[in-house]
Amino acid sequence: MPPATAVRTLERVTHPNPDQYRRGIPDMSIPLVRLDPDLPLPTRAHRGDAGVDLYCTDDVHLEPGERCLVSTGIAIALPVGTVGLIHPRSGLAARHGLSVVNTPGTIDADYRGEIKVCLINHDRHTPIDLPRGSRIAQLLVQRVELPEFVEVEQLDATVRGAGGYGSTGV
Repeated sequence: MPPATAVRTLERVTHPNPDQYRRGIPDMSIPLVRLDPDLPLPTRAHRGDAGVDLYCTDDVHLEPGERCLVSTGIAIALPVGTVGLIHPRSGLAARHGLSVVNTPGTIDADYRGEIKVCLINHDRHTPIDLPRGSRIAQLLVQRVELPEFVEVEQLDATVRGAGGYGSTGV
């Protein structure tokens, strides 16, 4: 068990040529306003990555169990029929216990404000320091169905029926 006084500090990682990862093969363009001109645009670490990394605008210190709403310095305009989903970065979660409180965070297509991420330190003993410019989460943009709900008197029968939590065994 690490001593309670230890603090993990995450180093800012830069790619040799971030432009090659930024492009990907998009089939849609998303308007983006950079609210903090000194931070990089959202980037993919690898060409085929589903998510793009988001960066923090300020130094962040999280005590064990603490949560904090963190600014990313960007605002986007998603097309209708898409949703932005904010997920934790797997390496930060596995190595440091850093996660997103409301995983996944949801960005609706009509939201135009700054994207913010609610981070939490799940480690029970060690604080986490995130220097300004750290990659803190990832944004996935996905197409989404926008169904209309129709009220009916009764739903059609299925083998499962109303069996829910634990109904198929452990």
